[in-house]
Amino acid sequence: MQDELLKIFDESGKHIGVASRSEVHKKGLWHETFHCWLLSIENEKASIYFQIRSHHKKDYPNLFDITAAGHLLSSETVEDGLREVKEELGIEVKMDDVISLGIIKNSIILETIIDHELSHVFLLKSDKPFTNFNLQKEEVSGIVKADFNQFYQFAHGLRDTIEVEGFQVTETNEQIPVRKNVDKNQFVSHESNYIVNVVEMIKKHLHN
Repeated sequence: MQDELLKIFDESGKHIGVASRSEVHKKGLWHETFHCWLLSIENEKASIYFQIRSHHKKDYPNLFDITAAGHLLSSETVEDGLREVKEELGIEVKMDDVISLGIIKNSIILETIIDHELSHVFLLKSDKPFTNFNLQKEEVSGIVKADFNQFYQFAHGLRDTIEVEGFQVTETNEQIPVRKNVDKNQFVSHESNYIVNVVEMIKKHLHN
C-alpha cells in the first residue's frame, strides 16, 4: 500500500508542510485526524457507541475505540473525513447531520508509534438506536454501546469498568452478541485529557 501523505503542523496548530504517514508516526509529528462519536438518546437515556477494531489492523487490533475515525490526507478537507463514517460503519452522514466539538489534541505514545493528533471531533446524535451498520471488515469487527453516564464516570476515573453490549462479526460473517464489562486496557490508549474533553463536550449537547 502506498504510504499516505498527511499535512503536518507545529504544536500550536500552524501548518508547516507534508510528510508520509509512516514518518509522521515515527517522528511524532502533529497531524490531522477526523473523529465521529455516535450517541443515541431514548427515554432520556443516552448511549455512546464504540467500534471494535479489526484484528487485521496494524495499530491497536481488537481494542474498543472511537465510533468512526481516520487520518485526514494532505489533499482532504475536514468535511472529507465524513467518509470514515460511511466506510467503516456503512452510515451515510452529511456535515449538516453532525455537531462539531472542536479540535482536541490527542497523543498516544507507545514503543512502536508516536501519534500526535489534532483531532477534528464531531458528534452524531440520534433519538433512536443506531442499527443499520454495514461494517468494513478490514477496519472494524464489531460495534458496542455503553450507557453515557457510565462512560462519563469512567473517563473521569470514577469507575474502573463499564458494561458494553452489541455485536462482533466473525471471519465467516456471523454476528455474535457481545455483552460484558470492560476496563481501560480494552480501549485504545487515547490521552485521558482527550477523553475527558470529549465527554464534557458531549454532555453539553445531551439535551440540546
